[in-house]
Amino acid sequence: MDKFLQMKRVGIAELPLHGGKCPPWLFSRMKQLGGAISEIIVQEYGKRELLRRLADPFFFQALGCVLGYDWHSSGLSTVTMGALKEAIKPEELGLAVCGGKGRVSKRTPNEIQKFAEIFSLSSKKVEELVRASRMAAKVDNACVQDGYQLYHHSFVLSEDGDWVVVQQGMHERLARRYHWLSEGIRSFVEEPHSGIAGERREEVVLDMTARESEECRKISVDLVRDDPKRLLPHLREVEQRSLDDYIERSPQVAKLVMPTSHLITELTERTMVALQRAYEIQPQNYEELVAIRGIGPKAVRALALVSDLIYGKPPSWRDPQKYSFAHGGKDGIPYPVDRKTYQKTIEILESATQAAKVGQKEKLDAVKRLHEFLG
Repeated sequence: MDKFLQMKRVGIAELPLHGGKCPPWLFSRMKQLGGAISEIIVQEYGKRELLRRLADPFFFQALGCVLGYDWHSSGLSTVTMGALKEAIKPEELGLAVCGGKGRVSKRTPNEIQKFAEIFSLSSKKVEELVRASRMAAKVDNACVQDGYQLYHHSFVLSEDGDWVVVQQGMHERLARRYHWLSEGIRSFVEEPHSGIAGERREEVVLDMTARESEECRKISVDLVRDDPKRLLPHLREVEQRSLDDYIERSPQVAKLVMPTSHLITELTERTMVALQRAYEIQPQNYEELVAIRGIGPKAVRALALVSDLIYGKPPSWRDPQKYSFAHGGKDGIPYPVDRKTYQKTIEILESATQAAKVGQKEKLDAVKRLHEFLG
């Protein structure tokens, strides 16, 4: 296996939101071609390699383009996974796609259970898979506080118990995609993404999964294992908001607008309820703490801030983007495509496309779309 196939390059992609639905004629072809490509990759490289590919943001983006979707649309993620969910037959490939967009994502645990029975996985393995699905969603929603609210969660599992997560969050008119791969994950709360790529780096992101946040994670656990009532004064202090947060500015005037509710008190009370629950459970480590129901973004942030306030152990406030993901087009907008990486992706997709069981016109169109990246 070459160096490219061994690279752990799972991560994040930021995409603009587009309205509307995928037309039925296109979706049917996406299913046909997506299923055929998946089958060829499994036959040539194995199930684990297809999971690795879906967990690679470069490959995933190229795959969506090959299937015919908008190259820079958030719908590329949701529709591509939707097409693969319908196209991949568990009985034939030993792979299954669970979850999806919106309310469909809530069905993920039940779907994992259903396919686990087909794959004859043990009850213990089913519990591990359901927990992996839940932890991936919770970590990206609570521990990586970048402002993107998850609305899509797809969980792909194999009959061998391997898995990959492709999930997407929304913030205003941008979507951010997160990829997880079971292979190589040692912890759900420390550098769980094996690579992150994004078009835009956020200025301030609370990243409790960063290695720099290790001491903050340890102190967070110590804080909840002690009596949380002792934290109350500190919680009130760290949740104070400056007047600047309430000022609405315009070219003519700056107006102070205070909230109608007692925001600080309400936030503190909700946080205290969650911390009291954690205190009763007595988690042994940060992963156990995050897994507790009720420990969400507010509790994670409060503990991180108190850790810094009392012990001087701050969390990471850097966006966990590792390198720039080329959403760029052949014309260099917004910037040039990473040609070397895409060439590797094209070689695998092209061979799979040429061997796919689809009509000649669809094959030729797909190969043409691939080469447009490097035109």
